[in-house]
Amino acid sequence: MKKLDGKRAVITGAASGLGRATAVALARRGCHVGVVDIDLEGAEETLGMVRAAGGSGEIYELDVRVAMDWEAMAEHFFSSWGGVDLLVNNAGVVSTGYVGDIPLEDWEWIFSINFWGMLYGCHFFLPRMKRQGHGHILNVASAAGIFNLLEMAPYNTTKAAVISLSETLREELAPEGIGITVLCPMFFNTNLLNTMRYTDEFEPEFARTTFEHARMTADEVAEAAIRAVEKGKLYCVPQFSGRFLWVIKRFSPGVFQGAVAFGNRFSWGKKVFMWMARKGLLQ
Repeated sequence: MKKLDGKRAVITGAASGLGRATAVALARRGCHVGVVDIDLEGAEETLGMVRAAGGSGEIYELDVRVAMDWEAMAEHFFSSWGGVDLLVNNAGVVSTGYVGDIPLEDWEWIFSINFWGMLYGCHFFLPRMKRQGHGHILNVASAAGIFNLLEMAPYNTTKAAVISLSETLREELAPEGIGITVLCPMFFNTNLLNTMRYTDEFEPEFARTTFEHARMTADEVAEAAIRAVEKGKLYCVPQFSGRFLWVIKRFSPGVFQGAVAFGNRFSWGKKVFMWMARKGLLQ
């Protein structure tokens, strides 16, 4: 996809955080934006920001966990708008702790949103994009799906699945002229803490610390993602730290995982991670 100016975009999880930032960034390009969320009050605020930024759009209430609601939403936008140029699968949540301590209900909850919510989007939007002969899907994953840091197994697993899904779609859709981009940011300030589930106090403290010392804002991550879509890139890893660590892991995955495991053997391991967070080394 080339320039997104004036295009039609549907964004899930658009009532706050990265979804809102993406909606506003697209509005600055004159886009017509579908602000999709279960939080209607937040969605109203986002739509107001979209209009103030020069865009237009409408709100659609959706629980991304419900497949048939996805089908109804896809039909609504393709019928009433005459097509959709960009779907942003953004809605996501986080659950942390050690495997075996995390309740199985939390695994089911996070998979229903982070994975199934994105798969439903691809499943119901792609056939319609194929019929219209063009389109692009931006799947919001995370660098957590690449690095798989400790106490983040549910989040890591869902985001790794989204990356794998996106890579597969890039290959499958090559003959169709439909683009796929997967966004894999490091830590930046979002609203994930509002719904975060955890089994010990380290993870929320660690997350708050990384957010407080983040060097990149949600607005900047959104802009990086949109530029990646416009350039037709598969991967978007916006922060330098993410790209640097990705190279290290690809070059020597055993050393990378071994270093993390080594640090976790000792009480000072978590202190090192917290120090890195305070220094902004994970952003």
